[in-house]
Amino acid sequence: MLSKHRELFIFICMLIIVPLAGEPQIHPFGGDFQNFRVSFGSPLFLLFLLWLRRVPMVVSGLCTGIAVVLFRALLDVIGGMDFFPALYLHVPTFFYYFTYAICFATLRLNDMPITTQAMKIACYAIGAEVIASIAELYSMDFFLGTHAAIINLSVLTRLTGIAFLRCFFILSFFFLSQLYITEIHLSHESREKNRLTMLIAGLYEEVFELQKTLRNAETATHDCYGVYEELRVLHSRESLPRITQEVLRIAGEVHEIKKDNQRIYAGLSELTNNHHMSDYLSAPELCHLIISTQKKYARRLDKNITFLTNLSPELPDIHVYTMLSILNNLAANAVEAIHQKGTISITMRRSITEDLILEVQNTGSSIPLRRLAQIFRPGYTTKYDSTGRASSGVGLTYIKTLAESLGGSITAASDGTSQVLFKVTLPLAQIAPQNEMTPPATTNAETIGKKGFSS
Repeated sequence: MLSKHRELFIFICMLIIVPLAGEPQIHPFGGDFQNFRVSFGSPLFLLFLLWLRRVPMVVSGLCTGIAVVLFRALLDVIGGMDFFPALYLHVPTFFYYFTYAICFATLRLNDMPITTQAMKIACYAIGAEVIASIAELYSMDFFLGTHAAIINLSVLTRLTGIAFLRCFFILSFFFLSQLYITEIHLSHESREKNRLTMLIAGLYEEVFELQKTLRNAETATHDCYGVYEELRVLHSRESLPRITQEVLRIAGEVHEIKKDNQRIYAGLSELTNNHHMSDYLSAPELCHLIISTQKKYARRLDKNITFLTNLSPELPDIHVYTMLSILNNLAANAVEAIHQKGTISITMRRSITEDLILEVQNTGSSIPLRRLAQIFRPGYTTKYDSTGRASSGVGLTYIKTLAESLGGSITAASDGTSQVLFKVTLPLAQIAPQNEMTPPATTNAETIGKKGFSS
């Protein structure tokens, strides 16, 4: 729905555009009804009525009718006619727009499908056009002394034909614009959903970090109390009471930090452990989300990277946040490791032991063989930012911890020159919906996607 300021702007535009659009005109009748005109004013008025949702239609009809009458009277005054006779001449036009708006005021669309809306609006538009035209003709009879008896079957047929053409012309434009707006909204919602999905996936890594902080805070608290007990028995020096109180204060503060972290950890754990059916996506959808994100990251780093996927068709839906937190880390590491140009291949397959085998292989970088045993060590990193500050070195440690907590494993391999392969094995029972845990078909699923070298 449009904002109040935009609706006010559209309302003002209606009061300006509809009178202007009414000037290019056709007079379909002669004789007593020669002043009756057909113009672009009424189709545009219909378009504005459909756009304006907050302004009552009767108010729109009243204001537009007055605006059209004043504008046409002003043009006649400029042409040399007196104002009040000119105003009197165009008063019947007011009844056209006012009656048209009254007819549409009874229209209720609610949540109808767009096809039903189109048919209903078309019927209302044709009916409103005919009724409003008749109201204008009878107003001419009243104000200008014409003869309403001339309204016969021929006149009605002509009015209906004009109404039919005008309404379908403007409705085609309206519904095309509505479809375009809907497409934009769907695209925006899709991007927002992807952003939130990646954000929630990042929470899984934050839970791991928070858990580590909790352990550190608990250790620090225990150590502080130990030092406090040792200092308390050494009461020979005068400064010891003050030192023991200071150590006790520090222990209390660390304990408070631990309590705060525990509360945060409880909330995040409830979020990350609460799996719903909507938390599962197919492997192609997961890979599409990861690749679209990492392509943007590669462009930001000014790197030319090609992404490839090789997915087994036997895979069930996978828990999106668990898999994204693993796959996003591995893919981002590969993007950062590639120097300027390379390829990242993502392979997923289902093993005969009901495991998910995930392989992320990249070219354009390597890991020295002597360092392969160290890359999963907490704090180990080979990445530095532009200021020379080292990365946190927890990404691979987090993946290893998560994989092992699910009963899986992760291994790494490199040829030492231009290729790196990470292989993650996860039990499908831990990451797939239980109703999809059916035995895989007897195909070469174990060999699907195998390429490069193994770990």
